[in-house]
Amino acid sequence: MNSDSQPVLMLSSRKSGKRATGVEDVEKDDNHEQQDRTKHTNGLVSLLMVEDGVVYKPEAEEHTRWYQRLLDAGVEENGIKPVPVEKRTITQYNNLFTVFFTGLLCILPLPTGMLATTVFQLSLRDASLTILFFSAFCTIAPAFMGCGGYKTGLRQMIQARYSWGLYIVTILLVLNAATVTGFSIVAAIVSGQTIAAINPGNVSVTVGIVIVILASFVLSLLGYRALHIWERWQWIPNLVVITITVGVGGKQLVNQQEVPAATAPQILSYAGLIAGYFITFGGTVSDFSIYHDPRAPMWKVFTYLYLGIFTPSVPLLILGAAMGGAVPVVTGWAEAYESYGTGGIMAIMLEPVGGFGKFVLALLALSVVGNIGVSMYPVALNLQMLLPVFTKVPRFIFTLAVTALMIPLSITASRAWEESLENFLAVIGYWAGFFDAVLIEEVVVFRRLDWDSYDHSIWNVGRKLPSGIAALVASLLSLGLVIPGISEVWFIGPFAKTTGDIGFELAFFGTALFYFPLRWLEIKWRGHFLVFLVYISERAGPPTTTPEPNLSHYAILNITIDASNAEIKNVYRKKALEYHSDKWQRFNAAIRAEAESKYDEIMEVTTLFKSAARLLKKLLDWAIKLAYYTTQLALVALLGLVFTAATN
Repeated sequence: MNSDSQPVLMLSSRKSGKRATGVEDVEKDDNHEQQDRTKHTNGLVSLLMVEDGVVYKPEAEEHTRWYQRLLDAGVEENGIKPVPVEKRTITQYNNLFTVFFTGLLCILPLPTGMLATTVFQLSLRDASLTILFFSAFCTIAPAFMGCGGYKTGLRQMIQARYSWGLYIVTILLVLNAATVTGFSIVAAIVSGQTIAAINPGNVSVTVGIVIVILASFVLSLLGYRALHIWERWQWIPNLVVITITVGVGGKQLVNQQEVPAATAPQILSYAGLIAGYFITFGGTVSDFSIYHDPRAPMWKVFTYLYLGIFTPSVPLLILGAAMGGAVPVVTGWAEAYESYGTGGIMAIMLEPVGGFGKFVLALLALSVVGNIGVSMYPVALNLQMLLPVFTKVPRFIFTLAVTALMIPLSITASRAWEESLENFLAVIGYWAGFFDAVLIEEVVVFRRLDWDSYDHSIWNVGRKLPSGIAALVASLLSLGLVIPGISEVWFIGPFAKTTGDIGFELAFFGTALFYFPLRWLEIKWRGHFLVFLVYISERAGPPTTTPEPNLSHYAILNITIDASNAEIKNVYRKKALEYHSDKWQRFNAAIRAEAESKYDEIMEVTTLFKSAARLLKKLLDWAIKLAYYTTQLALVALLGLVFTAATN
């Protein structure tokens, strides 16, 4: 049995000063941690005892000389551990706008926009309207999810553990890392093509890719604060060179190919790509706000994040659509696009200004450095979360590993990059729909926007965190709806033949629909179990020691289960019912009567139950750990195979 951190009890913590809500995660009192683990670990509630997680507390430590030099140079030391509220002190909330505005004010959105007119054969008008309206809708989810970073001090995928569980979330870690790496690869390819187009024949796309990835590695290596400083200023030259490019070569963009009127399947299929572009920010956005002061209003942070993602993306996606629509019409553009992709078209647009145009083209190529740096940062964090031992490995080691993986993958994908981009954007939208729906519903519906319910002390304790079964089953059930709605080169579902690709929409809304009853059932079952334990603690009586203040309900249950002194019994019983009063009042008479009827029977087999419970607990722990490490080894082996295939 598991009494994970569930929003099932009306708890209050005098120590933390948290208000009582229906979604408060159980806190374990630090003063009684050792006592709880040793003295009171028998009975039914022995199944509930786990060790607390470790919260990030910067302290003076002994480092090797070379590592200390890196830290002195500004390399971020903290990895995935929660950041306590006293360390969340940044009040410059506008840098949440600049980090995304600058990261996306580059040439990365252009190829996604071009797909609207080159692949989906939409007119510029239809493509622009699709981009505008679906972007406005799909940006809401990541902007809202980003508010969890500064409110909780938890990285985005650590927050996911509070709904997906410690073990199941590893599947999402791999998907999220692959998604962000995929976007970085696209950015590196577009940049490499642009560098190669500066001097055709002298510099290859491969060399350009290596240059931009290594430049991005240096920025990502320095970490959180360096990224914010870089993104605060890089948008200025990026905006200038993009404006110059459009100003010099934009006159050709009015020459658009003639296409038939758009159909619903065309629009919905391209809208799925737009969803894949925006919704996937939900897996990383909180990583950039965990050091911000949590006292700011949510609307302020939401607005900064929303505008930071939406404002640069939409104009550049539309510009890309305009460039794609002009490729078949404007002389020389088709050949340039075939040879150097988006970079080739921009090179032709800048030809009228000669050598200055080449300089502008070089700056355009380097505009993605901030984007790739921002992407490498959460990927390294995701890798740290895969195995517990990885938390002890410095973050920059993973940044180096991501760089080493990205270079060969980017070079390989550049050989058929348009097809790779189309399939990549479509597929990532599906899993992001599952993920975003669960996280949003968890915090809005079940935790009632109470960010304090994300208890730092259990962030890496699997037995206290939710199991993740409700989220997984909800996603698998909605997958049954997603598959018929997929429209790809390799598969077209029966729904998609009529509607176009609606896989993302079905993934998001289907998961939200299934998650509600599954999570409710999980909470209801565990809630009844805990209330029954409180009832048993009433009958058992407290120990022969005086009650300590600020005891968590776990400590109360462990103490009262072995109680023998009737004089102190009422003190502990009152405290237990104080924690559980609202839940106790709602506990219907039939269930209470059943608990009373079974009390004597349960107490008669207490000795046998304790022995069996301890054995079962050990077996379950061993089974979970075995499955966990086996899964991680399989994932590492899979990544190794991908790397080997990419380098051959």
